[in-house]
Amino acid sequence: MQLVGYEPSGRGSALLVSDADAEIDARPLEAGDDLAYSLGERHCAGTIDESGVHVACDRPSAPHCEYHTSTWVCARCTGTCLKDEMDCYEDHAVYIAAFAPDTFKVGVTKRRRLETRLREQGADRGAHVHTVSNGRIARELEAEIAERLVDRVRTPAKVASLAATVDEAGWESVLAEFDVIDRYRFDYGLGLEARPVRETIASGTVVGVKGRLLVLETGGTAYAVDMRDLVGYDLEGGRPDRNLQSSLGSFGT
Repeated sequence: MQLVGYEPSGRGSALLVSDADAEIDARPLEAGDDLAYSLGERHCAGTIDESGVHVACDRPSAPHCEYHTSTWVCARCTGTCLKDEMDCYEDHAVYIAAFAPDTFKVGVTKRRRLETRLREQGADRGAHVHTVSNGRIARELEAEIAERLVDRVRTPAKVASLAATVDEAGWESVLAEFDVIDRYRFDYGLGLEARPVRETIASGTVVGVKGRLLVLETGGTAYAVDMRDLVGYDLEGGRPDRNLQSSLGSFGT
């Protein structure tokens, strides 16, 4: 078996596992579920064809080799189309996302995907601040706002947000300059009192998923796993026997 992908919290969280017949099994990640996989060798995760069959690759680069790495050209757009012909003629939303305690990010997505996109990123709050008729205009607005706010949030900051709360005064201050169209508030049901330990494991009891961060509990410690870091690993059934870093709370008082 190989772990070849994942579905973040915006689309029904799951790990995508390729079996011996190259068929994809979506392993749901519901709170209370038990995972018991050991991680083996890591190599290119290959690709999944249009029929849903996994096309394997044994090149050592992970999570994908140069032949199976795809870059969405629109993600690099700042208003000047990088395609041969512009095709983003659909209502787009410009949004502000909050990650606890005080990271505020500007982003762009198709209007119909706004709430899903915010959940995919693991945002704690969201605000829809502009609706425009195409992606080019949206990217121009995003680039302008990004001079004041970040347009990317790295994994360490997202891990730090897992047991934090949003600075409401800071959030309201950021939104004060916009005519907010709609607001979103998300609760991922994690109920964490302390920041989890960051690890790369696929074993433990599922606490929940926030964006692409999977929180697992094992041995009295909560671990935050970036599911992207799992892609490409061969999986073996059974819990690993390696020692993991424990949180101070796991030792009791």
